Amino acid sequence: MSEELKRKYEVDIKSTEEKQKMTKELKAILQEAGMMDEKGKLKLKGVSPKMLKKMKQEFVECPVLKGNIQFIQCFVCPNFQSRVMGKVFCKGDPL
Repeated sequence: MSEELKRKYEVDIKSTEEKQKMTKELKAILQEAGMMDEKGKLKLKGVSPKMLKKMKQEFVECPVLKGNIQFIQCFVCPNFQSRVMGKVFCKGDPL
């Protein structure tokens, strides 16, 4: 029997119809990690363009940063463990 991921929070993923802008800091992190090209186009390995479009309209109420953040920012966070059935598993470590 495998040990379950040690997590502090299970955060619901919420969706919005309005397009969310990425901060310059987030874009720099994504480019550094090779997840975004120089033109600002996201390239997440194993994520379909349809799913990527959906992810751009999602956000979470981050328990660590104490506010709403774009899901993509959550996805690249060191606390991100997994996304399961509309929830994010978060380690909850201070950033």
